[in-house]
Amino acid sequence: MTSSNPGTTRPRQEPSSGTLKKAFINQIKERNFLAPTGFQFSVTRSPKVSYFGNMINIPGLTLGVAQQPSYLKMIPRPGEIIEFEDLTLNFLVDENLENYIEIQNWIRGIGFPETLDQIYDFQNDKDPTIGIKREENQEINLYSDGTLTVLNNLNIPKFHVKFEGLFPYSLSSLQFDATQTDLDYFTAQVSFKYNIYNIETI
Repeated sequence: MTSSNPGTTRPRQEPSSGTLKKAFINQIKERNFLAPTGFQFSVTRSPKVSYFGNMINIPGLTLGVAQQPSYLKMIPRPGEIIEFEDLTLNFLVDENLENYIEIQNWIRGIGFPETLDQIYDFQNDKDPTIGIKREENQEINLYSDGTLTVLNNLNIPKFHVKFEGLFPYSLSSLQFDATQTDLDYFTAQVSFKYNIYNIETI
């Protein structure tokens, strides 16, 4: 029974060793923070764009929500379909427009805005992965895989973000302006759709 005497205090109860161990295990082991400047990106079909990339995102994802009717209100329940945000890459445009045209040709090859031959010309281009042209009867392939490598503060790779089935669907314009007083080099933005991505620890 606890004494009612106001002059007495309760003895402090020390946490058990098991509680301390569990609390320690649940803590983040690496106390350094992730820096936004440490990354490398490569996309198989567009190596020239990858080299000049200076901004990219790990896409967010949203789980669909179903609404279950009830007497008082709608009750949210987890759905089954996940929506993935776009992969967006900003890259510096080289003076010869090689990387910009590389993405343009990819989009034009998918959409063939002028003639149907454009998609076949795109397929007959040299494959950057192996350096040779595709075979005549080879299946048409409009997609590419890509890998985002995230580096730590010492520029050591920590994990890969691997994208499957990439294809570009949006490329920003280049706005020339003769009234600019400060020289700012062109940065273009390309947005990709993809099948899935996974984060893998190195």
